[in-house]
Amino acid sequence: MEIQVPKHPSRYPSLLEPSYVMLILGVLPLLLLRLPCWAADIPEDITAEFSVRLYHQLQSTGGEDNIIFSPLSVAVALGMVELGARGATLNEIRQAVGYSHLRAGDEFSLLRNLTQAMSADETQNVVKLANSLFLQTGVHFNPDFLKLMKKYFRAEIETVDFSESAAVAEHINAWVENHTESKIRDLLSADDFSSVTRLTLVNAIYFRGSWKNQFRPENTRTFSFSKDDGSEVQTLMMYQQGDFYYGEFSDGSTEAGGVYQVLEMPYEGEDMSMMIVLPRQEVPLAALEPIIKAQLLEEWANNVKRQKVEVYLPRFKVEQRIDLRETLQELGIKNIFTKDADLSAMAGEMADGKDLFVGKAVQKAYLEVTEEGAEGAAGSGMIALTRTLVLYPQVMADHPFFFLIRNRKTGSILFMGRVMNPEVIDSNDHDFDAV
Repeated sequence: MEIQVPKHPSRYPSLLEPSYVMLILGVLPLLLLRLPCWAADIPEDITAEFSVRLYHQLQSTGGEDNIIFSPLSVAVALGMVELGARGATLNEIRQAVGYSHLRAGDEFSLLRNLTQAMSADETQNVVKLANSLFLQTGVHFNPDFLKLMKKYFRAEIETVDFSESAAVAEHINAWVENHTESKIRDLLSADDFSSVTRLTLVNAIYFRGSWKNQFRPENTRTFSFSKDDGSEVQTLMMYQQGDFYYGEFSDGSTEAGGVYQVLEMPYEGEDMSMMIVLPRQEVPLAALEPIIKAQLLEEWANNVKRQKVEVYLPRFKVEQRIDLRETLQELGIKNIFTKDADLSAMAGEMADGKDLFVGKAVQKAYLEVTEEGAEGAAGSGMIALTRTLVLYPQVMADHPFFFLIRNRKTGSILFMGRVMNPEVIDSNDHDFDAV
């Protein structure tokens, strides 16, 4: 996020003078997956309802596009803003995200615990969460606000000259690249900053995981992926037969085409898992999406059972940059984007913090799924699509599906999205060292 004030002819505008301030929020999640279950009582994610509402809002405007975003990243970024909010602005954020039933301020400890739990053990997977505040040189902010940012979000704090917009954009983008293994690039541009910018808050999340049960590259072959518009694209389909957590569910009507499949695949260490929700071949994903609710996510996680499953999953890559301002406004977070915003807890004692407001909110996310991340070449192994007898449940993800990545210990959702069209990855591309 970035705080700005109107241009002044001869010096940096002072927060003491009548002015407005723009705040730009950058949220940068990244997910890199090398494919790896278990049934357990899954903790309820306090922000699950907010996560699902975010997804539905993106889905309603996304047409036939892929979707990838990080609910946890958005929650952390909003938490950083909430630390500086007061009055109606504070209450609006708390209500929209789902903190109304908590004692005021408890959400900050909750977010801290969730992020620490994500990155607590890097022996199996790599999870990096980084937060940074870039402050305008010469402008004083509330030291208590800065202290709390370090306490709850471990935020790095740095001063820059936002009037040097090109240099600042390059500097912040370099910080982002450094914290996402160079997978998130060019999040912000020089046009995002000016001499009226006061503060930019940046949140970056990076995840690299290896499947507990990896796919064998020699079993990967080119298959047709049927899009919901009736067309087909060629993609590389991975295959394995193994023990996974699996369930068949029904919405009790014909809304979602009756029965649909849920497959949960864990990563090494089993704290993190990917859940795939697949409608029947003839049912478009759009028919299934309306039934997705926070309570249903928990129901899926608690009712899949371990069994042997044949899995066909495309090797895919999805990337998306989302302008969150309109999306958050549709979800009820409106005040922070207007001159009525009360972000006075951010400002120094002598400054009028009511001049601050959020000018931009963006998120850029990246997801790549491969067999194991080291070998990308397809081999000569054959996959039999037609069988006279199917001995085990078969999950054939050769048409659009919904997915989420969650922490099994905390229930928090790191990533959520859908694959409508898997990007074809060249079978001769061996450059998977970052995956």
